Amino acid sequence: MTSSLAILADIGGTNTRVALATGKVVDPTTIRRFSNAEFSGLEPILRRFLTDAGIEKVSGVCVAAAGPVRDGVAEMTNLSWVIDNEMLVRATGAHQVAILNDLQAQGHALGHIASQDLTVLLPGPQKPGAAMLVVGLGTGMNAAPVHDTPWGRVVAASECGHVSMPVQTPQDFRLAEFLSHNVPLAHGFAGVEDAIAGRGIGHIYEFLTHEEGQRKSRQTSEIMTDLAEGDAMARKTAALYIHIMAQNLGNLALTHLPLGGIYLIGGVARAIAPYLAELGFARSFRDKGRFADFMENFCVTLVEDDYAALTGCAAYLATAGRS
Repeated sequence: MTSSLAILADIGGTNTRVALATGKVVDPTTIRRFSNAEFSGLEPILRRFLTDAGIEKVSGVCVAAAGPVRDGVAEMTNLSWVIDNEMLVRATGAHQVAILNDLQAQGHALGHIASQDLTVLLPGPQKPGAAMLVVGLGTGMNAAPVHDTPWGRVVAASECGHVSMPVQTPQDFRLAEFLSHNVPLAHGFAGVEDAIAGRGIGHIYEFLTHEEGQRKSRQTSEIMTDLAEGDAMARKTAALYIHIMAQNLGNLALTHLPLGGIYLIGGVARAIAPYLAELGFARSFRDKGRFADFMENFCVTLVEDDYAALTGCAAYLATAGRS
C-alpha cells in the first residue's frame, strides 16, 4: 500500500471526515466533512465522496468509528449505523479493508503528528518506547492504550467511557446520584460519559443549579461562552468537570502506566484545556494518596490536529498496523 490510493473515514457522533491518502500521507486538499444527520449510513457518504472526486474505486479503505468494533463490524455508540467489511468493499471497490475504533486510529497516529499540533498541558517525563494512552473527550469519551512491540504497534480497543464515574468527595457522590436518575437517558447508573463527555458539562451545570435550589438547563456551548465571559456558575461547572475528568484520567494512568505520555483529543478537550491549570487539574489528577508522587511520572499533552484519526488510518493501512 505504500504507493496505492486509499480512502479514509473518521466517523464521529455528529460528523464524518473523509479523505484520500497515498501510503502514510493524507492529502489535506481532499478532506471533506459530512453531516451524519443528512445520510442514512456511511455507504452513501463514501459513494458521494468518490463520485465528486471522479474516482471509481481505491485500493484500500480504513474507517475509524466512534463505537465498539467486534469481528470486523462497528456499531456506533452515539449513532444508529452499522459498518462492516462487505459494505466498505461494495462502496469503494477496495481489496484492503480495515475498521478501527476511533481511539485506535488516534493511537496509530502518534509519531505522525506535527509538533505544532501538540501542546503539553501537564509536564512530565516521556520514556521512549514506553506505553502511551490516547483519551478522547468529545461527543463521547473513551481511551486506548498504545504499545509498540517488536511485531508492530498494538492499540487496544476499549469502552471505558461506560465504566462507573469516579467518586471521591460527598459532592461527587451527589453528582453520581443526580446523573443516575435526573438527566436524559438516565438509567440508574452514572457512567463516565454522563459526566465528562460533551453532554457532561451541561449535566454538571444542571446538577449545580439544582443544588442551589433553582435547577436550570443550558447547552454546553452556551456554558463555555459564559465561562469565557467570567460567569460564576459556568466557572463552578468547569471546576467540577475538571475534577471528575482528572480523577478518571489518573485512574487510567495507574491502570495502563503510559510512561510514554497521555494524549488528549477531541473538541471538549480543546475547549476545556485553557482552564485546566487554574481550576486544579494537576491536583485532582495526582490525588492518589501514597501514589501522589508517582503520578508526576506522567506527561499530559493536547492533540490539536483535527485530522489525526485520518492520519492513523493511513498509517495503519500502509504498515499493516506497524505504524
